[in-house]
Amino acid sequence: VQLVESGGGLVQAGGSLRLACAASGFTFDEYAIAWFRQAPGKQREGVSCISGSDGSTYYPDSVKGRFTISSDNAKNTVYLQMNSLKPEDTAVYYCAAGGLYLATLAADGLWKESLLEYEYWGQGTQVTVSS
Repeated sequence: VQLVESGGGLVQAGGSLRLACAASGFTFDEYAIAWFRQAPGKQREGVSCISGSDGSTYYPDSVKGRFTISSDNAKNTVYLQMNSLKPEDTAVYYCAAGGLYLATLAADGLWKESLLEYEYWGQGTQVTVSS
């Protein structure tokens, strides 16, 4: 199983970026795929999750309305469209895959509780938002 993120970079506040997570080695519709981020000195936090079985999506309040997760199952790729970026969005962004039940945890806002349950992680991509 492999997850490879791409699309990070430097953007000004108010700008947009689209991250991609290319997955291989597993069947998309049997997993929940999530994006997490980790800023220096802070804990890793969830920013979006998509259920591979029905495409339901979930977001914490911190990014709701600004970030959109989507998937192209034919390409085994998950995207994170990030709009209206703020300096506090600066972090390394990781995609992760785990059991479908993790989408239920995301739906309940249990992002911290789900963190250790994700089986597979990418190497991360840096997003820097300048003010």
